[in-house]
Amino acid sequence: MKVGLLTSGGDCQGLNAVLRGVAKTLFGYMPNLELYGILDGYRGLIENEWRKMGPGEFSGILRQGGTILGTSRQPFKEMQTLNENNTNKLDMMLSNYKKNGFDALVIIGGNGTHKTAHLLSQNGANVVTIPKTIDNDVYGTDLTFGFDSAVEKATYVIDAIHTTAASHGRVFVVELMGHKVGWITLCAGIAGGADVILIPEIPYNLEHVMDAIEERNKQGKKFSIIAIAEGALTKEEAELPKKERNMLIEPGNRLAKILSQRLNQDVRAIVPGHLQRGGDPTSTDRLLCSRFGAMAGELVKKGQFGNMVALRGNEIIAVPLSEVAGKLKVISPDSQLIKHAQLLGISLGI
Repeated sequence: MKVGLLTSGGDCQGLNAVLRGVAKTLFGYMPNLELYGILDGYRGLIENEWRKMGPGEFSGILRQGGTILGTSRQPFKEMQTLNENNTNKLDMMLSNYKKNGFDALVIIGGNGTHKTAHLLSQNGANVVTIPKTIDNDVYGTDLTFGFDSAVEKATYVIDAIHTTAASHGRVFVVELMGHKVGWITLCAGIAGGADVILIPEIPYNLEHVMDAIEERNKQGKKFSIIAIAEGALTKEEAELPKKERNMLIEPGNRLAKILSQRLNQDVRAIVPGHLQRGGDPTSTDRLLCSRFGAMAGELVKKGQFGNMVALRGNEIIAVPLSEVAGKLKVISPDSQLIKHAQLLGISLGI
């Protein structure tokens, strides 16, 4: 059997761990397996760049961050756009899939990756996918790998800011990753003891943020920590046309500037950025990656294609790509996680 592996989209912790899980399972099932690493995600499949890999190449990478195959972003909206040769990226991928004689592809990625994988599956490619993203926003799975590692990094930043904020009586605005969803910000904010948490799913009222800080000052708490997702908007900003909303950048700096003008207090912003994607995966992510990889290998062995592996409760299951592709897992304002944040006295700016 000839199987191609690829990692697509943004990088995160655990990519190598899941590659290892797939490879160990498949080589265990099929000693005569031909396994090929497709380079730089879908770009490698489009441009026919790959290398044959043996079992030894997956040793020692369980705790290694990044991806040994490389990755790239290939926007879904461009997949069926015709080029000067009157072909498109989808046609090129399908052509290379057939030309190389692949029996299956194991595709690892986030939302955009899954939409493209579903398109490949609909057009005859045998596909199994694994959900990864630090944002935890892939529909159909309780967790994506990379999320726990990113929350760990984000929590560390909030923890570290506490001491300098308390020493100087400052307000710190910590901008965390998450354009469309606030899973990292909400979870790291709770774990790190943030006083205000602002996420894309709940547009916030600036006056309520001010009230929360001023209430802390009245209680003799002279510092405050605000965790804000990079896609968070005020209620007024959320009502703008999409094009204008998309032009808004640096929400942490924007909020810090406004607060510094209105508070009799020093306000600083910090943006840890890609630090949240880097470094080694946590033990929780390594475990999840290993289980995801094992399940993906099993699905390939059994010929159960057109599925994504997913965590539901404590079980790893197969979910049809048709049920998950193009859907986003957002935080419901009515969720228990939101309620618990409020019970802990955290302001959500509402």
